[in-house]
Amino acid sequence: MVGSAFSVSAADYKIGLSNGWVGSEWRTQMIAEAEEMAKEWADHGVDVEVVVQSANVDVPGQVAHIRNFINEGVDAIIINPNSPTAFNPVFAQAKARGILVISTDAEVSSQDAMYVGINHTAYAAGTARWLAETLGGKGSVVAINGVAGHPANEMRVEGYRAVFDEYPDLKIVNEVNGNWEQAQGQQVTQNILATYPDISGIWVQDGMAAGAWRSIADAGRIEDIAATGEIRKDFLDLWVENKYTSAAAVNPPGVMASALNVAVNLLQGKELKEPAHDGKYGNAIYLPISLIDESNVAKVHVELEGKPGYYSYTSALSIEEAASLFK
Repeated sequence: MVGSAFSVSAADYKIGLSNGWVGSEWRTQMIAEAEEMAKEWADHGVDVEVVVQSANVDVPGQVAHIRNFINEGVDAIIINPNSPTAFNPVFAQAKARGILVISTDAEVSSQDAMYVGINHTAYAAGTARWLAETLGGKGSVVAINGVAGHPANEMRVEGYRAVFDEYPDLKIVNEVNGNWEQAQGQQVTQNILATYPDISGIWVQDGMAAGAWRSIADAGRIEDIAATGEIRKDFLDLWVENKYTSAAAVNPPGVMASALNVAVNLLQGKELKEPAHDGKYGNAIYLPISLIDESNVAKVHVELEGKPGYYSYTSALSIEEAASLFK
C-alpha cells in the first residue's frame, strides 16, 4: 500500500480496474489486455495484481466501484469513466488515502486524477477531415454518435463538427445516437438511407460502423457512399473484400494497458519528463492516433490474420516505452 500520494517503495502493487459499460467486445478486450500487461511486470521483478469491476452501471454504480477499491486498499485505480465531472469527490477521497487515480479512454476534470489515452477530439477530427476531402468538400452527411453524454462521445462530436464547419458546401443533415452497438448502428443507418436518399457520406464511430455498412450494402450504396469505419477484424474483412471507401481512426483497446504501465512507474516513485498537462482539463498524457485508410488497410488486415472477428486492432505502450516517459 502506498505511503504517500503517487509514490511507493515496495515492488508489489494492487491496481483496481473500473469499467462502467460492457456493451462491446472492445471493452472486454481492454480489460483483458490490461490484465495481460500486469502479468508482464513479473519479468521485471514487479508483482502487479489487478482487481476488476466491470459491469453496466450508472455513475453512482461506478462511484461504488471506486469506493470498493478504496476500502480494499489498492495502490492505484484505473477507470474508464462514465462522466467527466461526477467522480471529483470520490477521486479526492482516493488521493487522501494515497491512491493514484488514472482515467483512460475518457478524460476527467478532477485534478486528483491523470488521463492516459487518445485525444478523442483529434480522433474524430481526423476521420471527419478524411470524409470531407473524400467528398470534395461538398454534399450532405449524417453523423452517428455513441452514448449521449459520455465524455469520449462528446469530445468526438466537438471534433467532427469543428472540421465540417470548415467546409461551407458540406452539410450535416442529421445527427443520431447508436449507443456504440452494431445492431443500433445498422438500424439507424437503414432509417437514415430511407429518410435522406441523397446523402453522400456517413460519419460513424467505431462500435457501430460494421452495422452501418451492412445497411449501406443492403441498400446497394457501397459504390456511391463514403463512410468511416472501425478497427474490428470482422469489419476489416468486409472492408478489404468489398473495397469500401472508408477510413478509421484507431482508439486501441490497449489504452488501459498503457495507463497501467504509467501507473506502475508512478507507484515506483518515478517522475515524468513532461508533466501531464495536455487536454481540456490540463491533466492528460495523449497517446498517438493511427489512421487506417486505403493506403494501409491491406497491411493492417494481414496483421490481424487468425484473430476472431470481434478482435480490435490494438496497440499499447510497452513497459519499456512507458519507462521512457520518466526521468
